[in-house]
Amino acid sequence: MTGPWRTFARILTEAFQPPVVVLVLLLISPAIEPGFPGTMWFGLLGAFFVCVLPLAYVLVMVKLGRISDHHVSDRRQRPALLLMALVSVVTGLLVLQLVGGPVSVSVMIIALIAGIAVLAVVSAFWKMSGHASALAAAVVIAVLMFGPPWLPLLILVPAVGWSRLVLRAHTLGQVIAGSLFGGIVIAGLWWLLRELML
Repeated sequence: MTGPWRTFARILTEAFQPPVVVLVLLLISPAIEPGFPGTMWFGLLGAFFVCVLPLAYVLVMVKLGRISDHHVSDRRQRPALLLMALVSVVTGLLVLQLVGGPVSVSVMIIALIAGIAVLAVVSAFWKMSGHASALAAAVVIAVLMFGPPWLPLLILVPAVGWSRLVLRAHTLGQVIAGSLFGGIVIAGLWWLLRELML
């Protein structure tokens, strides 16, 4: 596919790439506890370790020619990157504990740690869609947090999945697997941890 549709697909892919989606998710994560939106800065602190540092690392590696592109299209480059992201995320979790951050932010980060860990293992032999996984998790969690009025966000999941197919970044199976993993496993883990820890 070429022309305007491909351009639109690229816009969707960039706008809803995992670091951006997870950043928004962390910013709203304290909403289930008293003090929001004043507690959003804890989400921002978590996002620094979960999103900003890993993305900065990727951009530096791309500049040095050690990673193909900022979406890390070559799956062989993903395990090492995801391991680095995992270390950064765990560090962020520890920092939040030290500064007395809301439990809700830690719950979100723990759910994300599990997701990153599984993606790291899977990426060693199969390129499951990180875009689909992050977005599906975020949308389902948003609906669980804020209720049915947020259900229209679900349309974003197939839209972004379509963009990954148009750009030939993934197969249909990889997009579906990523969507199911994010929407069921990561979001389900977040819900379970919320019930246990809050």
